[in-house]
Amino acid sequence: MKKELVFGHQNPDTDAIGTAIAYSYFQNQNGFDTEAVALGEPNDETSYALNKFGFKAPRVIETAANEVDSVMLVDHNEPQQSVSDIDKVKVSHVVDHHRIMNFNTADPLYYRAEPVGCTSTIMWEMFNEAGKEIPKNLAGLMLSAIISDTLLLKSPTTTDKDKAAVEALAKIAGVDYNEYGLALLKAGTNIADKSEEELIDLDAKSFDLNGHNVRIAQINTVDLPEAMARKAAFIKAMEDASKANGYDMFMLVITNVLDSDSEAIVVGSDEAKAIFEKAFDKKLEDSSVALPGVVSRKKQVVPPLTEAFEG
Repeated sequence: MKKELVFGHQNPDTDAIGTAIAYSYFQNQNGFDTEAVALGEPNDETSYALNKFGFKAPRVIETAANEVDSVMLVDHNEPQQSVSDIDKVKVSHVVDHHRIMNFNTADPLYYRAEPVGCTSTIMWEMFNEAGKEIPKNLAGLMLSAIISDTLLLKSPTTTDKDKAAVEALAKIAGVDYNEYGLALLKAGTNIADKSEEELIDLDAKSFDLNGHNVRIAQINTVDLPEAMARKAAFIKAMEDASKANGYDMFMLVITNVLDSDSEAIVVGSDEAKAIFEKAFDKKLEDSSVALPGVVSRKKQVVPPLTEAFEG
């Protein structure tokens, strides 16, 4: 059997990297020859989880077709979020928890998608269904992914399956998920030593919304006023990125992980800003607006923007 690469989306988060490692292990147990790789370096939060449970960061790839003929995707399916030459390889498997968009294959494939808070929750189900034991360190990494994606089960994306998975994986990993979870989230909130250009690219995804190229980035913090003090510099970095990459709108969501409130900064044309205001029924003031209770890009940001751009 030929080797396949397993990876998550660009600008990988803890779910993208953690679930790639988990799925590669799972598939290798099933007789496949896979390697978990990444489409970028791990962020501070992910590095904390990898170090905590004794994993090395997966190697970073720029392209896949020069190594393999076939790949497995986790935590994404949209081509613009994947490896640059995704059109040159066969996608044999997908495990995801996002919308399905612009995804086409020439051959049948295994595709599993569920509306849960994290792809690692689906992996936990798959291990259980197959009757396979989850190693202690891998359980800790999968736990980290769920905590990250659900903001310690506080995100509106959280389901009963996520809660059950967290409890079960924490038991296997031998950690208190509340205590560990808070430490993990705080590890990812150190923004003081990073430039605005780095911060707007750490956790950013591009979306095709009715023909518009929309970039949505998110930063987690425990000090929202400190982050917003850099607003002017964020706006310049976002405008420069938009010009360089042809973004019709760039939205930065700065989220306080302790109280689950966010502030949005938006750059783009007057038309794009008007669409944003329609989507959230809020007026931008000097390119920003408070979004109380908004923490999930997947569930609370992309759907209203999609509807507004199509309206």
